[in-house]
Amino acid sequence: MTKLKVRDLMTTEVITLRPDDTIKKAANRLALDNVSGAPIVDNKNHLLGFVSENDILNVIMKYQDKMDRMPAGDSLLDYSMDSVIESDDNLKKVSEEISNIEMSTIMVRSVMTTTPDAPIIEVLRLMLRLGINRIPVLEKGILVGIISRGDIIFALYKRKA
Repeated sequence: MTKLKVRDLMTTEVITLRPDDTIKKAANRLALDNVSGAPIVDNKNHLLGFVSENDILNVIMKYQDKMDRMPAGDSLLDYSMDSVIESDDNLKKVSEEISNIEMSTIMVRSVMTTTPDAPIIEVLRLMLRLGINRIPVLEKGILVGIISRGDIIFALYKRKA
């Protein structure tokens, strides 16, 4: 019996971002493609880091914490970052500042990776132990895919249907 390897289940059409992409671009990309994180790669598809929704939301919350200490007490979550009310210059300024932060400043640089030939059961154990939802798959230093918990669950039930 052949043991499943990462290459058998990984997604090969990976949504990626560049280090100079902004939070605005990244947030839109993640939302439109319905993924919660993406590898940051250079122009040769070398992995530079990873950014997740949590990384973006943590930046927003840091700004919100600063705003909470101000008399106005505005909430960033009450407004769309794209259409802040024109009369609130402070909120508009903060929103633009957040939106223009580049991935290179918020990405996680130390990223757990795997290879296409790694046994899927070992990767799943690692994901569960470390609380990781997805792991970039590298071959000779190049991003060739991504394996997620969802990929594994889908494969388990796809074969039985």
